[in-house]
Amino acid sequence: MLHAMIMAGGGGTRFWPRSRDRRPKQFLSFAGDRTLLQETVDRIAAQVPPDRTWVLTADQYRDATAEQLPELPPGHVVGEPARRDTAPCIGLGAALIAREDPDATIVVMPADHVIEPAQEFRRAVHAAEQFATDFPTSLLTFGIRPTYPSDGYGYIRFGEQMATRQGIPLSRVTEFKEKPDPDTAERYVASGEYYWNSGIFVWKPGAVLGELERRKPALHATVMRIAEAWGTPRGPDLFRSEYEKAEKISIDYAVMQEAGKAGKVLVMHAPYQWDDVGSWLALERRNPQDKDRNTVQALHCGVKTSGCVIVSDSDHLIGTIGVNDLIIIQNGNSTLVATREKEAEVKKLVDEIKAKGLGRYL
Repeated sequence: MLHAMIMAGGGGTRFWPRSRDRRPKQFLSFAGDRTLLQETVDRIAAQVPPDRTWVLTADQYRDATAEQLPELPPGHVVGEPARRDTAPCIGLGAALIAREDPDATIVVMPADHVIEPAQEFRRAVHAAEQFATDFPTSLLTFGIRPTYPSDGYGYIRFGEQMATRQGIPLSRVTEFKEKPDPDTAERYVASGEYYWNSGIFVWKPGAVLGELERRKPALHATVMRIAEAWGTPRGPDLFRSEYEKAEKISIDYAVMQEAGKAGKVLVMHAPYQWDDVGSWLALERRNPQDKDRNTVQALHCGVKTSGCVIVSDSDHLIGTIGVNDLIIIQNGNSTLVATREKEAEVKKLVDEIKAKGLGRYL
């Protein structure tokens, strides 16, 4: 049966100051009434019921997750005691699902993506479930056809086509490439041989756990010990002590890159529109602009203002004069002002705020 694993433990620092430690971006709404986390669950709900849906989040966000997703069984909201990146998270989730359903197929999704239309995503997941049965020892990932030469995404180079389901082709991965410089990104897109790496995966638990054991045996042993003790009196203490010592590493570095070189990774062409909502400029892609190319979610009065993204609380007025191509974000007790070209460095600013002892503003 198909299970859903949703990763919702990130801090969302690139969306500061609206995304805060106490309520990061996956718990926020950027268009409409539903939060990004709720939209992720909504997207898969027709194929995966709540009793086969798992959310792995930071321990501090367990209550917020349960509040937003009351339909999930309490034991399916897993609070990580420490942030250890995606490899420990995915490994643990696969081990827990395998306890309940060893022959499961798992779709792994970050909680902060925007995917439209939802029915096309469901078509892709249905095809992926069939592919996982056809290739049960392989790791499947969804590739996004690039629409511009982004230097903010990783890239997947695809080779020979292996199969087609639901009109969706499946190809073998020949290599993963990390975020390239702008010139390299131009070459990747021009070649037509690369997808963006979406970070959405489908596989059998035995396939991903087997590759984890092969490439990161210590990490594999850790998640298996935690899963074996799950639900026992010693489980919570063992979870905390073992997980905090686990290697901090992404699934791409721990498994996918080397497995790709070994021919174990297959990539599907995603038939939907995708946005990882990775920065404030994502608002431009999700909302209309005014006649001066401004994206405004604020009480705003401007003179000779163009190309800006402006966000504020509803009772806070932002006035601008003679500014162009700025990011201006006010939320509560904090305000961000950045040029568009440096907007990706918000995380560095958050680190600086921490270093100056100003954590109360995060």
